[in-house]
Amino acid sequence: MALPSTNGRSVRPVRLAEQVAAALRDRILAGDLPDGSMLPKQDQLMVEFGISMPPIREALRILESEGLITVRRGNVGGAVVHRPGEGAAAAMFAMLMQSRRATLGQLVAAMAAIEPLCVAASADRPERERRREVLPVLRRTLDEAAAAVDDPETYTGLARRFHTELVATCGNTAMELVVGVLETLWTAHVDLLARRPAQLGAFAEPATRKVSTREHERIYAAIAKGDAVAAERAARAHTAHGRRAGWGLDLDQVVDVAHVLAAGIGPSPGGDR
Repeated sequence: MALPSTNGRSVRPVRLAEQVAAALRDRILAGDLPDGSMLPKQDQLMVEFGISMPPIREALRILESEGLITVRRGNVGGAVVHRPGEGAAAAMFAMLMQSRRATLGQLVAAMAAIEPLCVAASADRPERERRREVLPVLRRTLDEAAAAVDDPETYTGLARRFHTELVATCGNTAMELVVGVLETLWTAHVDLLARRPAQLGAFAEPATRKVSTREHERIYAAIAKGDAVAAERAARAHTAHGRRAGWGLDLDQVVDVAHVLAAGIGPSPGGDR
């Protein structure tokens, strides 16, 4: 694919590189170049785009800086494709929050304000979609959590999974991505700091876990009925309770990207991007 004609005018190599990067970026984001696949070799790209090597190399540097490829040097080198994922976005957002001294309490407050909207969206999905894409996912996690209610550490992980699934099944991609990043950050901190028996806080108490289970079931029942108003109301009541419990964490502490990376979330090659 040759680049657009310039009608005889000279084009800066950087401009050519940006055009090549844009074309390759579009292929990656569209899925034409799958995650983990290899970009064509540089000499093949030269032929395809009809340009010299310097702008091709600059285009690859642009894509590598964006985290869309990893360039391997040497005899077995090449450019490995990385489709963007929530992990990379979460790590970047964690760095931004840490730089602004945003606290875990602020993170929880943001989720408490926005997550119920995702729950309402799930309940508002057409009945066929709810029964096929939402209810089986939530039911499976609820049943696992009920079976693990006497195991505080396991239950904590399943309770967090229920919340991430509420967001992931809302049917609105924009809400799923935005709130999903917040959920990912919170879950990373919970996994690292709270899922230790000595630090489970209120969730170390059987009564608290049983209350949480009942509240989750109310949310599920409202979604199953397709009652968006009741679902949002149940979710807001539950998130208010969760904020009071605090998962055993110091909510005044600043969000720390190190906890996110320690949880295996981020743009490391071969991991979630």
